Amino acid sequence: MPEAKLQARLHDQSTIAVEVHGRGPTVLLPVNPRPVEGPQAEELRRWGADPALGRSLIDGLSDAFQVVAFDYEGQVLQVPKPDTLTPANVADDLLAVADAAGADRFAYYGYSWLALAGLQLAIRTDRLAALVMGGFPPIDGPYAQMLQVTTATHTMASSASAPSTAATSQPSDEPPGEPDWSQVEVSLTEAQTRQFVTLYQALQGFDDRAAQAQIRCPRLCFVGSADEITYGERWGGVHVSLADPVINRRAELEALSWQVQVLDGLDHTQAMQAVHVVPILRPWLISRLGTGR
Repeated sequence: MPEAKLQARLHDQSTIAVEVHGRGPTVLLPVNPRPVEGPQAEELRRWGADPALGRSLIDGLSDAFQVVAFDYEGQVLQVPKPDTLTPANVADDLLAVADAAGADRFAYYGYSWLALAGLQLAIRTDRLAALVMGGFPPIDGPYAQMLQVTTATHTMASSASAPSTAATSQPSDEPPGEPDWSQVEVSLTEAQTRQFVTLYQALQGFDDRAAQAQIRCPRLCFVGSADEITYGERWGGVHVSLADPVINRRAELEALSWQVQVLDGLDHTQAMQAVHVVPILRPWLISRLGTGR
């Protein structure tokens, strides 16, 4: 059970539930602390994902840290921000969560676009004690490609006759792993998809190399070596490379003070699972922050 249940007010005046687990140095964790259940959980398992991912991460860290858990992705899907999900507003939202938890200094771990959010936070505040980015490269990020993907997704959502309120997909009988993006059905709403177009449009002029000088805290990035996603024709055949910029720029990243971990053979979905993340995250955070024990 969480030691505290709080609420934070976000930039659009909506609120987000915040759970505080454990004691020690504060770690902000934008994950769903409640396990997914029912048919959605079964679908996640078919993709090789853990329906209790957030809970697994919390359990792996909360004996050493004060974990502040909040389902930011779930909140923006439930309360879309089609015109205001900008990098600055996302960073302000993360700071609002830290404020609600009473954390002046804190570490942050995010995966995929939530890792990108952490980078945007790091260049806008001096309150970060440590930054961990998983599944998104700190330099040479695929911002142009993600704008293409999100724009195509928004176009499909805009033309859909009866979109539902959550993303669905059609798993095949292949072994669990990365989805076959040619089979994914878009069933997000127009507003849900437009907010991500807004985010990536705002990042088109972002120079992630120049931004490195603005990061003043210890930093770690990790990626699965097979984290390469090719979208189907409906998305314009876009290839999003998340592994190559980390693998091929490893020496440069290390020169920029990043600690780099590459998870051999893992794709985007596999590399985000707690069984792989906690053994990286926990000892590194302890080495940088100490513990509450």
